[in-house]
Amino acid sequence: MEVPVVELSECILCGVCVEVCPEVFSHNPADYIDVASLEAYPREKVQEAMKHCPARCISWEEA
Repeated sequence: MEVPVVELSECILCGVCVEVCPEVFSHNPADYIDVASLEAYPREKVQEAMKHCPARCISWEEA
């Protein structure tokens, strides 16, 4: 299964991923982006978040 991963060292914390796909991405208390642990990810919405990410720091990785 593929899971979305945010490269935090490249993330500019713009929040676009959270706006586009809040069921997967969220801001944690330290204001970094967290990725939810899900059985399956809404691929189209994650792809949309990837497309709109200005830092291009979201990718898919094999779990």
